[in-house]
Amino acid sequence: MDWVDVARGIGIIAVVTGHVWTRGPVRDAMYSFHMPLFFLLSGLLSRPQPVGRFTMRQIVGQMRPYALFLLFLILADQIIEPLKGNRPIFHQWPQDIGVILLGGGWLRGPYTIFWFVPCLMVARIAFNAMLQLWPDPFDRRWALMLLPVLLLAYGLGQWTQASPLGLLTVPMAFILLWVGSIWSHIGWRPWMVLPLGLLAAAGLAGRFPTLNMKAADYGWPLLSIGAAIATSLLLFRLCAHVASAAGPLATIGRASLTIMYLHVAIIHYLSPYLGKGALLVLALLAPFALDRLVRLSPRATRWLL
Repeated sequence: MDWVDVARGIGIIAVVTGHVWTRGPVRDAMYSFHMPLFFLLSGLLSRPQPVGRFTMRQIVGQMRPYALFLLFLILADQIIEPLKGNRPIFHQWPQDIGVILLGGGWLRGPYTIFWFVPCLMVARIAFNAMLQLWPDPFDRRWALMLLPVLLLAYGLGQWTQASPLGLLTVPMAFILLWVGSIWSHIGWRPWMVLPLGLLAAAGLAGRFPTLNMKAADYGWPLLSIGAAIATSLLLFRLCAHVASAAGPLATIGRASLTIMYLHVAIIHYLSPYLGKGALLVLALLAPFALDRLVRLSPRATRWLL
């Protein structure tokens, strides 16, 4: 499914762009959809799987690279910050071990994106368990469950900012997985372009408050997240049309995990020295090059990807 890799490529470019331009209309446009796109794609590709086996595969397959990339960046920070005349971000040992293990909202600076993978993992485990019970996402029992989950998603963001391992965002991630799953059953209809286009345009133009999913800030109830869904679905349709001619985007998409983990660190350390255009290119290409290098080794691929 080449179009999925193209969509991932567009999504990760949007993520990096939103972290390079930290304010203004470019940032707002990227934040209006970039993280929901990945949750929707995961839901679109979800199929019921045996709960125990799926859960174990997720924990091992996702948390092993998470731990290794996090350890790599912590060690790099211990070298880079002293060279710049600063203290490392984590410099109070062993107290900082607890902060590192909490992850999520406690990880900032070069580690700020590390909330996403454990959040997605837990949401996928929970969603798969429910798919085993109700394989048809149109089953009315889903509606009975999703309404309190939606209320919980909005309520948690108002109640607390504490987010160990990014779990604060799991309820909204669960909703987006379901939306992606039903989209795989609905498919595209020509009449959809107008309502989706209007909603997406409003989100991209900043007419609605933008999203900060890490902090469980979902803007205006339903409208902001609806705009993110609309933009993502339109992009999926576009990707399906251009997949055969969008090889470079698909190639970037296949490296999206490595880019996800490493791009913020590159921006964090080099932003005082480079312009934003150069930062964007380097934050994409340096992790991409490392991803290609890792793939030369089956063992490294298994551990890091």
